[in-house]
Amino acid sequence: MKIQRQDQLKKSVIKLLYYKGALSLAELSMYTKKSVPNITSIVNILVKEGYAVEHGLAPSTGGRRPVKYLLNKKNKKHIVSVAMDQFVTRIVIYNLLNEAVHPEKSISLPLQDNPGAFKQLCHCIDAYIDASGIKQEHILGIGIAMPGFVDVEKGVNASFLTSEDDGLPLRDQLTQYFELPVFIENDSSAIAVAELHLGMAKGMQDVMVVNMGWGIGLGMIVNGSLFRGHNGYAGEFSHIPLSHSNKLCSCGKRGCLEVDASLLVAVEKAKQAMAEGTKSSLECLFADTSKAEGDHLIDAARKGDQLAVASLSDAAFMMGKGIATLIHIMNPERVVLSGRGSATGKLLLAPVQRAINEFCIPKLAEQTDIVLSELSYRAELLGAASLVMEHGDLGDEHEVKPSERPSKMSAQQ
Repeated sequence: MKIQRQDQLKKSVIKLLYYKGALSLAELSMYTKKSVPNITSIVNILVKEGYAVEHGLAPSTGGRRPVKYLLNKKNKKHIVSVAMDQFVTRIVIYNLLNEAVHPEKSISLPLQDNPGAFKQLCHCIDAYIDASGIKQEHILGIGIAMPGFVDVEKGVNASFLTSEDDGLPLRDQLTQYFELPVFIENDSSAIAVAELHLGMAKGMQDVMVVNMGWGIGLGMIVNGSLFRGHNGYAGEFSHIPLSHSNKLCSCGKRGCLEVDASLLVAVEKAKQAMAEGTKSSLECLFADTSKAEGDHLIDAARKGDQLAVASLSDAAFMMGKGIATLIHIMNPERVVLSGRGSATGKLLLAPVQRAINEFCIPKLAEQTDIVLSELSYRAELLGAASLVMEHGDLGDEHEVKPSERPSKMSAQQ
């Protein structure tokens, strides 16, 4: 029991250093509510194991300046982080300071109506790990943020990534294939966790994190923690019936916010305008298939392309209308605009704020800050990495059997 409590405290200290950076023994004691001698013992163990290193001195408060400790970037422990959307999958390997130790890779991997998506994902991650040269025993785990109805407790995605073995949850299939701990999470929830611990929601209690990507997602921070709802599916922001159009949504219903407010809609509007004769740099950019069309749209808007700016502004205004509804219901202290679309910067912020000014009760609106994420594209990757830090075994290295992995071989067939 004593060893178990010690392991739990070690994990708590590692997580604090991971999320908060360099801390003194007194600060660690305050956060964990454990005595300084107890924390000192744990930190000494972590230093001996190579997990933590001394990192300078804290500012003086009148006496001897205390030593600060930081996770050791040279420690051979890494996290494989995977960020998926409906079309593109990004993979990177981080060290314990969330620094990439191998160049990030983007892969075209459509999820809708793609029965081979599971095998493709496995092969892509496997090839990336092999190319990195990092040994399997030095990988703490794999965190995957993905779209869809993700049940974290059961480890299933009810929307995407089905495989032939329907009797085994997706998380368990991936764990079996890689012989590594694998954790899955909805992409918007992962982004919210990243913003909570590392971004613009840090230190706050009630925050709505809006993920503007190919669709519109929402992660809710309530009382300082991610709010999942009864079955874990809370945050289906994009399916609030706010649209006046008769377009059919991907969910099968009409009137959903998503049909008017997303990067996918903005791209389609730009294409339609060009087909009707509007001139834009997007004509050449969209011809470059090495990059997602949404990213081309964002790049063009940032460079002042009028059609790109107008298309994104229309989508952002509708998103702002939805956010006004959230403010009325949740009364958050902050709304963070995150995800892929946040790369547009103030181009996104202005129409969102305009919609809130128009549709939100002033007394509520003035109590809520609307801010852009500073993590931008990294938010989902950092959120995926945090899954391993939150749920993984941060202790001993994994023992890898020297024999061929049968589950991997069967997946490759």
